[in-house]
Amino acid sequence: MKRASSRAHVAAMTAAGAALLFSFLVYVLYAANLIGFPYDYDQGEGFEVHDSVLFSQGQLPYRDTEIYPFYASNYPPLFHVMAAPFVWFFGPAYWYGRLLGFLGSLVSAAAIAYAVYRDGGRNRWIAVVSGLAFLSSNFVYHIGPLFRQHTMMVTFETLAIVMLAGAYPRRDKRGIAGGLFLLLCAGYTKQLAAISAIAAVAWMFIRQPGRALRWTLAFACAGAAVFLWLNIASGGEWWRQAIVANVNVFIAEQAIGLFILWFKLHGLLLIPAALLFVYELYVDRLSLYGIWFVAASLLGGIASGAWGAGDSYFVTSIAAICILSGIFFARILAGVQVMPRRLHDISAAKLSAVAMLAVPLLYLGYARATLKMPTDGAFSHIASALNIEGNVRQSFYDSASFMVGGYARIGYPLTAEDWAAGAEIARLIKESDGAALSEEAGFSMAAGRDVITNPTQLRNLDRAGLFKGEELLGMIERREFGIVILRALFYPPTVLQALDGHYELSHRVHMNGFDYNILYPRAQDSR
Repeated sequence: MKRASSRAHVAAMTAAGAALLFSFLVYVLYAANLIGFPYDYDQGEGFEVHDSVLFSQGQLPYRDTEIYPFYASNYPPLFHVMAAPFVWFFGPAYWYGRLLGFLGSLVSAAAIAYAVYRDGGRNRWIAVVSGLAFLSSNFVYHIGPLFRQHTMMVTFETLAIVMLAGAYPRRDKRGIAGGLFLLLCAGYTKQLAAISAIAAVAWMFIRQPGRALRWTLAFACAGAAVFLWLNIASGGEWWRQAIVANVNVFIAEQAIGLFILWFKLHGLLLIPAALLFVYELYVDRLSLYGIWFVAASLLGGIASGAWGAGDSYFVTSIAAICILSGIFFARILAGVQVMPRRLHDISAAKLSAVAMLAVPLLYLGYARATLKMPTDGAFSHIASALNIEGNVRQSFYDSASFMVGGYARIGYPLTAEDWAAGAEIARLIKESDGAALSEEAGFSMAAGRDVITNPTQLRNLDRAGLFKGEELLGMIERREFGIVILRALFYPPTVLQALDGHYELSHRVHMNGFDYNILYPRAQDSR
């Protein structure tokens, strides 16, 4: 009977591993399809490229938006500093930033697998599927292979948490310093990493307050020194652009919708993770992973409701979920008690026997819950077998669909038509007279023109009462821009009104599921 149960476990785990490997294959194909695309795939990627270009030239992107080219960034510098050396050799391009993001997601998965292996009883199989489960998440899939700093932030966070969880109880000074340094790297990759820093510091204080105070002071001093240097070097624009103007309107419906979607996609692993946290809270000792899970889930989830945020804000919590659920499963399979001892009728042995089949079935269910894949070509037979059809594009299925506000409308492969459309817009810019005002920077860079403005940053500054825009509005009123490219209308209202009064729509170019409006100056007597 025991041998049969073991064979069933092996067969079920093989099936679960195969399902998650299939999800990983789709992720790799998506990344390979996207990496070489020379225009924005996700709105704002081009500005990250431009930030990297500025850093490669020894310049900061935290600038006065009242003077030409009216450009500033609201993101910390580290990811762009990492990409800057590529600019020296290859010029402005998307591929290296996307490759860095994709590789960063693999490093996060490897760190998750290592944490589950080290802290869950050295179960290699559960460790591997835990890492694959992270990569299978629709949210990770979305953001992974983009020229965005978010994935690298999660990579630094995950490495830091895993390192601190092992080093702090052992009083390993090098490990603690390394973990805190990685948290600092995460914070200067994206501000949202403050949540992970809060979780780590809180756990350190719970374990040993005196020692935690000394390490926290050193950590805070290092972070403050970098902050002060950035602010002085930018003439105060770092504070203005990255801090003051980085607070957006909160959209409750978006946050609630994303919380529901997060649970729908990850619930089969989220519940075991929560069970382990509850066990630690009432029976055992709180782990860093548990505190990180709660902080990242609640605070990151709430932050996802901000305008301009979205599903990517849950990615840190998914890393925590995969670690906690993996440890929970590994301990159950090893026969370790993970239920309160007063529940004598639920022995560790009984749980282990049930888990032999239940654990792989949960991973199989998770793989199905997070399924996304092309439905044509080589995948058509698999799609037919799974009885699915394209739901976000004619030939692509995403289990999350696009029904929730804040869930990015990306993830499907690019087509030859998308490449041609991008080249067409770049050609129109090259042939235009005067400067080009484009809502996405990639077209201007491809055409060899200046990158002018960052619309979302101007919008943020405007909402904070920090943007007048007199020089930009003057250029629009004088029709100094030979062509204007709009997609999402992210500029401040005054800029959009000026454009409406002095420019007119010529036609639209459809690329990557979106319509790009091509505007030219109105005749001088036109109103």
